[in-house]
Amino acid sequence: MTTATLPPAAPAALPPRAPATRWPGAPRPAAAAFTVRPAREGDGPALAALSRPFVRAGALRERPLSLYLARASDFLVAQAPDGTLEGGLGLSEHATDGVLYNFCVAAHRQGSGMGGRLLRAALARARGRALGRLFTATTGSGRLFLGHGFVPVAPELAPAAWARTLDPGRDARVLARTL
Repeated sequence: MTTATLPPAAPAALPPRAPATRWPGAPRPAAAAFTVRPAREGDGPALAALSRPFVRAGALRERPLSLYLARASDFLVAQAPDGTLEGGLGLSEHATDGVLYNFCVAAHRQGSGMGGRLLRAALARARGRALGRLFTATTGSGRLFLGHGFVPVAPELAPAAWARTLDPGRDARVLARTL
């Protein structure tokens, strides 16, 4: 078995982004007001609905509503001022490590910083639970994870119970980060 060492955790603060350029006279974008909070059991149907477009696109595995109801405490959600859930991310614990799963942000919120804020909240939650490493699997570019200190790793380094559930047909990459 090959042993890989994960890099040290990335610094807590990322450098500020340069302001976006607007055309003169263009309307200002709407304020991206939302709050990140722990999910409640009653959020299960909204989490399932939020995930459906990603399931149809092949980015997420289909999960039954019962999973969202039973494991709501795994999730952090991004909630709009009107109460609509527009993002979600699950964190499951496996001994001393954690797994991030079912990460989704509504299409109209992508690029707004919502995904980064959810990910930072999940990192803080994992640190608060004294987890040593976080793993995730992605079928996409993984750019957000990579920008937050995750690196590609062999699936064998991940918690075995979770790694066994990965579908080889999805061609997902496993990423990890030391906390």
